Amino acid sequence: MSDTTERAIRTFHPRRGRMSNRHADAFAELWPRLGLTVVDGDRTPLDLRELFGRDAPRVLEIGFGMGDATATMAAADPGRDYLGVEVHTPGIGNLLALVAEHGLTNVRVAHGDAMELVRRLPAGSLDAVHSFFPDPWPKARHHKRRLVQPAHVALLRERLRPGGTLHCATDWAHYAEAMAETLRADPGLEDVYGGYAPRPQHRPVTKFEQRGVRAGREIFDLVYRRR
Repeated sequence: MSDTTERAIRTFHPRRGRMSNRHADAFAELWPRLGLTVVDGDRTPLDLRELFGRDAPRVLEIGFGMGDATATMAAADPGRDYLGVEVHTPGIGNLLALVAEHGLTNVRVAHGDAMELVRRLPAGSLDAVHSFFPDPWPKARHHKRRLVQPAHVALLRERLRPGGTLHCATDWAHYAEAMAETLRADPGLEDVYGGYAPRPQHRPVTKFEQRGVRAGREIFDLVYRRR
């Protein structure tokens, strides 16, 4: 599949929303220093050391929503750097506000298509990739838009260091089954738990997770390691 075709098939809904004053103030203050705009088709290698100002293990957070979980994990894990990518601008504003409120220095925020960002990352540059509650695209005709599909998984795995982890979570059983099938089929990954993982304590409960639990849906975590 060509890059042009991949760019045309989005894994997300374009989302619009107005920022609150709190979010807008945080965005105006911190975006010039902590923000990164993802430009479709830009293949300029991203210098993560320059971006974070240090050498440290890095975690990529794909689709962080309002950023509460990302901020919580980054605060509890200061030895690693967290690069979050999201398309929802109020969520970006909220994460930047949380970064300011908690004095976090190990978070950077990208706006745009996550897979376009991934294509700019050096091979073996990530300690972990997180995708918590991505859009399940439940209709069969939309399955091609799912984040967890073979071509995307291969690209994400390539960006992980050997021993690095790819951690996905979903509250849609059919998507969990498809995730597991796709991840098991990748020859460069191994299943850490031999099936669905117990809920990791380091993963904060997200609003999407709470919504799924209230609706009576089971939560599935999948953790795979690069060989």
